[in-house]
Amino acid sequence: MPRPLGNASLAGCFLPNSVVAGFPSPAEDLGGKRIDLGELIITHPQATYFLRVSGHSMVEAGIFDKDIMVVDRAIKPRHGHIVVAIVDGDFTVKQLYQRAGRTKLKAANPIYPDITPKDGQTIEVWGVVTATVRQMVS
Repeated sequence: MPRPLGNASLAGCFLPNSVVAGFPSPAEDLGGKRIDLGELIITHPQATYFLRVSGHSMVEAGIFDKDIMVVDRAIKPRHGHIVVAIVDGDFTVKQLYQRAGRTKLKAANPIYPDITPKDGQTIEVWGVVTATVRQMVS
């Protein structure tokens, strides 16, 4: 079972400059200050977990195989949230669909089916995905 982050530090140097993802812009002074990444992406440290993604069912939501998800169990899940759920004892990540008294878990890749609970089957929403981290160089 995953453990909460608690008071773990995710400190680094934050550069206040933006980086253009189109055409290059003139370089500016790269002065920066130390920040804790956790302060930016973690609201409830005692209820926040890191989970590694395995699979491709959420690629159209920007969640890829081997990404690390930041999952907050203190947030009340709502329609449209990306959630980690337990289905038949297994963890899965999907988009929560709740409309007209129906609940299902929607994949964000057309080759994967949505998960609609069958009679007697329960879906337990375990936490809400608040961010992802992707390693670009290994």
